[in-house]
Amino acid sequence: MRGLIARNSHCGGAGSDDSLKPSKGLARGLMDTAKERRAARRFSMMLPLKVRFSEEDDVLERQGETRDVSFRGLYFMIEARVEAGTPIEFVLTLPQQITLAGDVHIRCYARVLRVEPHDGRRGVAARIDRYEFLPASA
Repeated sequence: MRGLIARNSHCGGAGSDDSLKPSKGLARGLMDTAKERRAARRFSMMLPLKVRFSEEDDVLERQGETRDVSFRGLYFMIEARVEAGTPIEFVLTLPQQITLAGDVHIRCYARVLRVEPHDGRRGVAARIDRYEFLPASA
């Protein structure tokens, strides 16, 4: 399983996407219509998660809720101030209804890509750098 995690934990970086290059034959340099840039399938699901991050000299832990999840990243809602570029750690629990077995706990290490105001909370997009499966008691 470690080999799979190591291979899948790499995310494409800047410059690896051709969707922003102008298309030949378009008048006045207009660009193609927007293309889906995600390389991993995204699942819309609302799951609770605990997010840990540093603020000045403190390590804070806050509850959040996912909106979209893939093996490369996620979008979640949280009532906390986090900024783009902040490293975060979170534990995501996939419930029995999804796994068709028992609950599965996954610890993820990620980096915040963007933060958006959303009805008094913040919507956070983060790229998962690596993850590990936790024992069922976590």
